[in-house]
Amino acid sequence: MKATQKDFASLAQRAARDARVFFFCGDDASAGDAAAKIHALLDDPGERIELAGSDLKKDPVRLGDEARSNSLFGGNRHIWVRAQGDEAHDAVEILLGSEAEPCPVLIVATGATDKSRTAKLLTSRPDALVAFFYPPDLGSVSGAVRAMAGGAGLRIDADIAERIARSAGLDTRIARSEVQKLALYLDAAPESPKSVTAAALDAVGAQTDGADFGPVVDAVLGGKREAIGPELKRMRDQGMNGVGLLLAFERRTAQLAALSAKWGPGADLGDLMKRERVFWKDQPAIMLQLRNWRGSKLERLAARLVELHQSLMVNSHDSELILAQGLLAIAKNAGSNAKRLTNRTA
Repeated sequence: MKATQKDFASLAQRAARDARVFFFCGDDASAGDAAAKIHALLDDPGERIELAGSDLKKDPVRLGDEARSNSLFGGNRHIWVRAQGDEAHDAVEILLGSEAEPCPVLIVATGATDKSRTAKLLTSRPDALVAFFYPPDLGSVSGAVRAMAGGAGLRIDADIAERIARSAGLDTRIARSEVQKLALYLDAAPESPKSVTAAALDAVGAQTDGADFGPVVDAVLGGKREAIGPELKRMRDQGMNGVGLLLAFERRTAQLAALSAKWGPGADLGDLMKRERVFWKDQPAIMLQLRNWRGSKLERLAARLVELHQSLMVNSHDSELILAQGLLAIAKNAGSNAKRLTNRTA
């Protein structure tokens, strides 16, 4: 089965019933939302097993082993994979070659499309779903915000929903974080709904309008130790949305992965920047980051960001501390990479 924004809603129920492997790609936020929708439609999803695409790339047999294993508690289970591009391709190919029926496997693949090698393995199969999503528009995200709000016990008008959508940069993951904060602030629940006012939104709204995540991203991934402290202080002082900041890191990492794949031996990095039309102001920082993060180091960075994202969602009360510690660890690694490169060229 194959779906896009236009027909995903109509196919979701059948796919959740008939398919065992799901590949969500295109716009990352929309793909994540679609995966969550399928999860909600599964008859009995049971225990969740989370795997990183980088781990499956190293050990492709693991996916099949996990998909055919019983839950720790003897019940059902499902597998949730966060991957970059085609990291899970070999694992999926091995899984499909097995005769045993696997538990549901949901793969959210950042940077992949419906033309990816993994997608081609699945598109023609009746027991699989490939869902590709284009970046959303303001209207669709505003509608999604109103749906989220309704589920959280919030009454929200179109103007407030649009304001949340805009402040989230049309990213439904950030918007969901804002809706959750509003529900906590107003003590709302489905059985005791509350109305959202502009004043309430002002009180808890994320500082994403005009928030400049770029300097934080460049300081950390560039290993610029002298700039990291001031940038983390600015993050705290401005009340930056942690989820939004981490998504900025994930988007940059996906960009680095795409550029790294096109940077061949002996190729001029400056020419690559021009050929790929990287914004001229971003070129120096991205060139430094490409030298710092390549191959397995870049894969480990992507996996670490996924882990950090999951930790933020689970431990919302300590999110600021968790994020700061995680970013410092990444910056230290970037600094080590940069030092090795300097010594090598000295």
